[in-house]
Amino acid sequence: MNSATLASVSNLLVPTATVIYTLALLAHTVEWSSGLRVRKPAEQKVLVGADGAEIPADAAGTEEPDRSVRWEQASRIGVLLTVLAFVMHAGGVLTRGLAAGRVPWGNMYEFAITASLAVAAVYLFLLKRQRLQWLGLLVTFVLAATLGIAVLALYVPAADLLPALHSYWLVIHVSAAAIAGGGFTVGGLASILYLIKSRAEAREADGKPMSAALRRVPSAAGMDAVAYKVHAFAFPLWTFGVLVAGPIWAYYAWGRAWGWDPKEVWSLVTWVVYAAYLHARATAGWRGRRAAWVAIAGWVVFLFNFIGVNLLLSGFHAYSGL
Repeated sequence: MNSATLASVSNLLVPTATVIYTLALLAHTVEWSSGLRVRKPAEQKVLVGADGAEIPADAAGTEEPDRSVRWEQASRIGVLLTVLAFVMHAGGVLTRGLAAGRVPWGNMYEFAITASLAVAAVYLFLLKRQRLQWLGLLVTFVLAATLGIAVLALYVPAADLLPALHSYWLVIHVSAAAIAGGGFTVGGLASILYLIKSRAEAREADGKPMSAALRRVPSAAGMDAVAYKVHAFAFPLWTFGVLVAGPIWAYYAWGRAWGWDPKEVWSLVTWVVYAAYLHARATAGWRGRRAAWVAIAGWVVFLFNFIGVNLLLSGFHAYSGL
């Protein structure tokens, strides 16, 4: 296939992935909405036969249907749709790169579809190892929103790279940063859900009931542990990509390793926030809500570095293509 055909295939696959991620989001929404009602203790019903003998309610056929089956079905559908969307998404990124004859992250549109692919890859990898179905609602929302914005607002035709971008160090630099960004996103979403779960647990300790949906997800402590593991995985990649591979590429591209460019500054700020998060957990014993808020702050800084710097600030890294 020629470049035009590959570009057309990519332009078909990426919107298709967006639609399927949206369907996965709807499936996970059904999963969660099925359990939003607070579970109340069921009344024990006793029926009396004609001879005065008591008949158990179960035997009389009055047992309520088990909603957990519907939850599991909706969860499985959401996961299967996410996997299908990931395949389409990966195909869209691959054909975009083949159409351009280079790595597919030369502008804002391409980095959005590539970085969101990294988010999906990290989620699906951890889904198999850590059973993170409980993150499906938030992850599919982020994926559908990111691809939707990319398709509707950020799209530009494939074109050649700027001369400064022709370097294999760029491939290493951006690959490490994108994978780390996927980890930061999954960790940030886990931290958000941790805050919701911990609040529900605190309310339950005060005698207030918890919704069935929140009962199905892991404990707040388990979510906190997952968030920490994901951040501990992503942080070294970010360190290597931003503070090692990035300066090496900058030296070969512009003759200096560090120039306090806005993207460099905000990448360093992102590194500092996540370094503080991991250091506080390791030395000061920070757990729970304080650590979660720091992790969320780091994710917000990362998002500004990814979106705000490209669109609002100017510098050597201003490759949005818009």
